[in-house]
Amino acid sequence: MGQVAVLFRLMPQGVETDLKQVAHEVAASLPGGVTVRGMQVKDIAYGLKSLLVSVVMSDAEGLLDSTEHALAKIPHVESVEVMEEGLL
Repeated sequence: MGQVAVLFRLMPQGVETDLKQVAHEVAASLPGGVTVRGMQVKDIAYGLKSLLVSVVMSDAEGLLDSTEHALAKIPHVESVEVMEEGLL
């Protein structure tokens, strides 16, 4: 099996959401075999920011979906979107 790099965008519930706390909970919420490569806060508009999370995982069936669902369960995360994915 190969390795896949995936970039997720996590949108908070509002401008008052502490993205540092969300970032702290990302690693703990990921399924086994998924490694965080980096995180970045990105300005959206009118004070709203998103958290970009870059991860590496195997290309096993269902792992991408389970990772997306795990990130969506983090408190104060409104939505999760896969921005990019590619084989390493």
